[in-house]
Amino acid sequence: VQLQASGGGLVQAGGSLRLSCAAPGRTLSTSSMGWFRQAPGEEREFVAAMHWNDGTTYYLDFVKGRFTISSDNAKNTVYLQMNSLKLEDTAVYYCAADNSVGVLTSPTRNTYWGRGTQVTVSS
Repeated sequence: VQLQASGGGLVQAGGSLRLSCAAPGRTLSTSSMGWFRQAPGEEREFVAAMHWNDGTTYYLDFVKGRFTISSDNAKNTVYLQMNSLKLEDTAVYYCAADNSVGVLTSPTRNTYWGRGTQVTVSS
């Protein structure tokens, strides 16, 4: 399974970015999708996820109200819209997919990872 994440970059605090994660050949309607991030010296942490069936969304408390996860099943793509970015949001962001859980808030041994995309928020 290949997950292709894109959309990272350098943005000033308060700005916005939209990350995309394409899953060619993968049916997102039966996969739980999530976004995670890892800052330098920190462990990878959960950011946002979408339930594969009913589309319920889940977020890290720190990003609630600022980030939105969404999907376009026709394009097999999941997005992470990030608004009001803060310095603390600087990290490498990873998309992930898993067919073994209803919502991907914690990785399992069945989790597939995309290549990370760097998000840098400057002051």
